[in-house]
Amino acid sequence: MSNKKIQSALISVFYKDGLAPLVETLHQQGVKIYSTGGTQKFIEDLNIPCIPVESLTSYPAILGGRVKTLHPGVFGGILGRRNNEQDIKEMRQYNIPEIDLVIVDLYPFEETLAQTDEEQLIIEKIDIGGPSMIRAAAKNFADLAVLADKNDYAVLKELLDNQEGALSLEQRKSFAAKAFEVVMNYDIAINNYFNQSIIQPLKHKQSLRYGENPHQSAAFYGNLDEVFTQLNGKELSYNNLVDVDAAVQLHADFSDSNDAMFGIIKHTNVCGVAARAALHDAWKAALSGDPESAFGGVLVCNKEVDAATANAINEIFFEVLIAPAYSEEALTILKSKKNRILLALKEQTSLLKTSFKSVLNGTLVQDLDKGNFEKWEEVGGRPATEEEKQALTFANIICKHLKSNAIALVKDKQLVGKGCGQTSRVDALRHAIEKAKQFNFDLNGAVLASDAFFPFNDCVQIGHEAGITAFIQPGGSIRDKDSIEYCQANNLAMVMTGQRHFKH
Repeated sequence: MSNKKIQSALISVFYKDGLAPLVETLHQQGVKIYSTGGTQKFIEDLNIPCIPVESLTSYPAILGGRVKTLHPGVFGGILGRRNNEQDIKEMRQYNIPEIDLVIVDLYPFEETLAQTDEEQLIIEKIDIGGPSMIRAAAKNFADLAVLADKNDYAVLKELLDNQEGALSLEQRKSFAAKAFEVVMNYDIAINNYFNQSIIQPLKHKQSLRYGENPHQSAAFYGNLDEVFTQLNGKELSYNNLVDVDAAVQLHADFSDSNDAMFGIIKHTNVCGVAARAALHDAWKAALSGDPESAFGGVLVCNKEVDAATANAINEIFFEVLIAPAYSEEALTILKSKKNRILLALKEQTSLLKTSFKSVLNGTLVQDLDKGNFEKWEEVGGRPATEEEKQALTFANIICKHLKSNAIALVKDKQLVGKGCGQTSRVDALRHAIEKAKQFNFDLNGAVLASDAFFPFNDCVQIGHEAGITAFIQPGGSIRDKDSIEYCQANNLAMVMTGQRHFKH
C-alpha cells in the first residue's frame, strides 16, 4: 500500500521529552497503543489508555529488564507482511496483532560512556531489544513506519495531523533510512568502545558548501569541536578541511618539540616549514622556503602566536591559521580579516588513528604513518655529524608529509627545496633543487630525505653535485649498493631507516 493508515503503535522510549503531543495525536486518531515499563506509565499518566507489551508476550519483563520485547508476539506484529497470505494466516493462528508504527529509541550508551568509566554501567546501556525492533520495523517499511530519533517526534506529529493519520510509502522509507542510520551509529559507538583503535567516522554530519570543486556536493562526518575551537572566519570548506588535516598531522610530529615550528600547507603538501627558538623567526624561515606557494595556504604552528608573529603573518593572504593558543593582541591583529579562519587546536586525543579511502566499490583502511622509525643505519662513507643528524631527522619527518614521489632538502632545520607528486624520484629531486635555486638557497652542506629507496645511484650523484652532504632513505632496493658505494667513494653520509613513507 502506498498510504498506510496508522491504527496501532508500539512505543518504548528512553527519552520522553516532546513525546506527549505525539501520543495525544495518536490517541485522538484512535490508534491502539502498546508500551512497556516507564513509557507505559508516562502514557497512562496522560490519561491515555495503553496496552502492556506483556499482553502480547505472556511474559513479564525479566532478568532485570534485559528481556522485555524479544518475543514472536512482538516481532511477528512488526515483521509480518500484510500482502503475504501465509504471514497473515500465521499471525491469526498465534493471535499476533499487526503493528503499524514503532516508536523506539536506544539506551544512552554514548552519554553513559561520557559520564563514567565503570564497565558494568556502560555494558548495561548496550541496548538489545531496541535496535532489534528498529531494524525489524525499518526492514518492513512497506507495511509500517518506524521512528528512532527523538528529534523527529514533532515531525511525525505534523505528518499525522496533516494527512489524517496516514503516512505515504516514501515517508515510511525515509523514516526507515533514518532508523538504520541511528542503529549504525549506535553500533559504531559500541564497536569503538570494545575496539579502541577504530574511531567512528560516520556521525555528526555537517553539510559543506561544495566538494573539491563547486559542481561536487559534499559533507563532513565527525565532530570538529573535539579537534579545535574556531575563533574567526567563514565556515571551513572541503578543501580547507583536507589541508587542515594535513597541517594537524604535521603539528603532531612537532607538538612536543622545544623548538618553535611553523609550517605552510598547500594542497596537502608542506611547501614551507622551519624550526627556530622563536616563533617569529620560524615563520620568517618557513615563508622564505617558498613564498610563492604560501599564498592562500593553510598555516600551522606549535606555540602560542604572539603579536610580533601575528603582524608578520598579517602581511600575506592565507586561508587558515592553526595554533595551540593566541595572545589577545595577536587575535586582534589577525581578526582584521573577517573571513580569515583562525583555529585554536585542542589536545589531540580525538584524532583518527586510522585513515579511510574509498576505492572502487569499497573502502581502504590503514593505520596512520606515525613515522617513528627505530632503525638508524649509517652506511655511507662517514658517520653523519651531529648537525647532520638533526637535519636528517627533520628532513625525514617533512618528507613524510609530501606526496610521493617525494624529496625534501633541508638546511638548518628549514625546508629549502622539495619535490613532490612526481612520477619518478629523480624528477622529484630535480624539482627540489630548482625550487632551492629559485629562492637563492645555497645547498652546500644541506641534507636530503627520500620517502622511498633509491632504485639507482643517480639521485645521490645529482644531490652530491648540488652540494648535498648527507642522505636519509628507507633502503630496500636490490641496487642499494650502488648508492652506498657512491657515498662511500665520495665521503658522503647516508642513513637507512628501513621505513618507507609513500603518500598518495
